[in-house]
Amino acid sequence: MFEFKLQLGCLLLVLYFISAYLRETIGKNRKRNIYFTVLLYAAPLAIIFDGATAWTVNRLDTVPAWLNLLLHALFYLSVDAVIVFDYLYIIDKSVGIRSKKHLVLVLIPSVIFFIGILAFLPQVEYLKGNGTNYSMGWSPIFCFASLTVHFLLILILLMAHYRSIERVRLFDLVVFIIMVLIVLFAQIMIPELLISALLPTFSLIVLYMTFENPSYSKLEHYNKEMVTAFATLVENRDNSTGGHIRRTQGYVELILQQLKNKPEYRKTLTKDYINSVINAAPLHDIGKIATPDSILQKPGKLTVEEFESMKNHAKQGGLIIQDTFASIDDPKNQQIAYEVATYHHEKWNGTGYPEGLSGEEIPLHARIMAVADVFDAISSQRCYREAMPLEECFAIIEEGSGQHFDPEIVKAFMDARTKVEKFYQQQI
Repeated sequence: MFEFKLQLGCLLLVLYFISAYLRETIGKNRKRNIYFTVLLYAAPLAIIFDGATAWTVNRLDTVPAWLNLLLHALFYLSVDAVIVFDYLYIIDKSVGIRSKKHLVLVLIPSVIFFIGILAFLPQVEYLKGNGTNYSMGWSPIFCFASLTVHFLLILILLMAHYRSIERVRLFDLVVFIIMVLIVLFAQIMIPELLISALLPTFSLIVLYMTFENPSYSKLEHYNKEMVTAFATLVENRDNSTGGHIRRTQGYVELILQQLKNKPEYRKTLTKDYINSVINAAPLHDIGKIATPDSILQKPGKLTVEEFESMKNHAKQGGLIIQDTFASIDDPKNQQIAYEVATYHHEKWNGTGYPEGLSGEEIPLHARIMAVADVFDAISSQRCYREAMPLEECFAIIEEGSGQHFDPEIVKAFMDARTKVEKFYQQQI
């Protein structure tokens, strides 16, 4: 009997995708996601142990009992590990794992199921089916209960955060969960089917195609490079602002990291949102491409007319982003970039420009950009003045709380002061 035909086919398919992934990432200086890296090793192991148990369970009279039990233990634990790391990976990609405490909390169900699998392992029974033998008992029940619970948790997570996940990726993941639940239902209802190998196979291939495909990663990398190059082109027109986009992007990231620890911001500051805002930050002054050099590079104070012309860069920046990035970026990312460029000079008290928005009428990302932009402007040397001392710069930001800036963002910025100062020193 050739009981492991399905497992062999799944293994070959998984190895093909693993080799493609490694070929595209080894030596490419690409940072790998730790949870996906574990999946690369766990998925083929789960399939191998699945095939091995499919073979040994039909040869109980010749295979030592201890070996059969060991292989079943390795199968249950490896396939469960695949699903647990699916769970962690999708959490990390959708909302982010915020801390070690958060990691411990999301792993509690996994630990319970792992203990259950091991505790009842000696009681595993082997039953004879119509075409093949199969295992039964509390250990396999715990294993398949773990798979079902973890995938249902993933589905709940996706539904709870559907607004913050790209529609295409959300659709792919929901279809993936439905496929897995169908396989689980069939395996539970008809234990002798032995189709468990489909679970790690689906897991690795779908997550690879949805998130880790090097072609998509390259495209995202090229888009970021294009954005940075475009912003740098504008920055280079003003000899007094060298490094402004790099520094403001750094300050924006520090503020976001500080805010995401606050309970009231956790639903808003998803991993995708944070990445979108960080990537949009370099474009905040893109509208200056339409500002005359005579104004942009003027060494002295601007006249009223010149300042009105300078103010126009905010509105122009939004229009440029709408026209330029409409067909090459995700609509949600484009909207964030548009609002960062258009509204980063609005003030909390409504006295800013271009529309005189106030309070929470100003998008959160634009309010964050406002603090980062002003802090860098006053802490850097300009053609018309020297850089202010850091102590004075922080004082100006604090004084602007509730007037120029959102008080919550100022508080987050000041709470991150040590990190801000360290970053500032690194840029000098």
